[in-house]
Amino acid sequence: MPNIIKPKPEWLRKKINYSVNQELESLFRDAQVKTVCQEAMCPNISECFSQKQATFLILGNICTRACSFCAVGKGKPMALDLNEPQNVAQTVKQLGLRHVVITSSTRDDLGDGGAEHFCKTVDAIKATDSSIVVELLIPDMRENKDALQLIAMSGAQIIGHNLETVPRLYHVRKGAEYQRSLRVLKMLSSLNPSIATKSGIMLGFGEKDEEVKALMQDLLDVGCKYLSIGQYLSPSIHHTSVVEFVKPERFEDLKNLGMEMGFSYIKSSPYTRSSYMANEYLEQR
Repeated sequence: MPNIIKPKPEWLRKKINYSVNQELESLFRDAQVKTVCQEAMCPNISECFSQKQATFLILGNICTRACSFCAVGKGKPMALDLNEPQNVAQTVKQLGLRHVVITSSTRDDLGDGGAEHFCKTVDAIKATDSSIVVELLIPDMRENKDALQLIAMSGAQIIGHNLETVPRLYHVRKGAEYQRSLRVLKMLSSLNPSIATKSGIMLGFGEKDEEVKALMQDLLDVGCKYLSIGQYLSPSIHHTSVVEFVKPERFEDLKNLGMEMGFSYIKSSPYTRSSYMANEYLEQR
């Protein structure tokens, strides 16, 4: 069945300008670094770029999985750019960032899922200024304990891995498993109790409130106390359709519920994304 793009309600009619900051675009192009803001068509790109904020995408812009909700390209990835860690670090320095979020496409073709490359990127950033807070948003790395050990001990202060949606709707996450993602989060916390773990979900796939509540309890049970909740927006007619545009009041209700359940911090609104206002989470720890 083709994806029918529904008209957005008033609270989602945010003007998005993907060319809002040519200075940043030139900087990223010249430095040969990629941002998930651009690759995933993030609706917050205008706001973040205007503030010289960005989330870096390493390991290339081609994913080995085919999630039906994501705008990042799918197919056969290219070889790793060995200069990328240093290029990202220098870009962070030029932007003067104090809280840096690094994410990646899923690289099932790599034995360690890209863990070593993540670590080299953290090392390069910390070498420029050890006080910079680094947050990683990682794929499941096929639950490879050695890879997750590297990530846990990388020096990053926050490590995120997104559940994305409730178990019943996991058909949108091709190649992923709900329980495996929970085990990844649990393993990260057990490998390094000093780090904070974080996850993110999207609403609008047809999930029910009781399913979201159960998901939140699952996260708490594995020690994950940071959560982002945002509205799913279909990138194109070729992606999974939006079932529901969730009203802002429901986002607020779920945030309040989660905080009562025991989360340390939840950012929840229609335009919230995994790395949106990422600095706020650690400030609440």
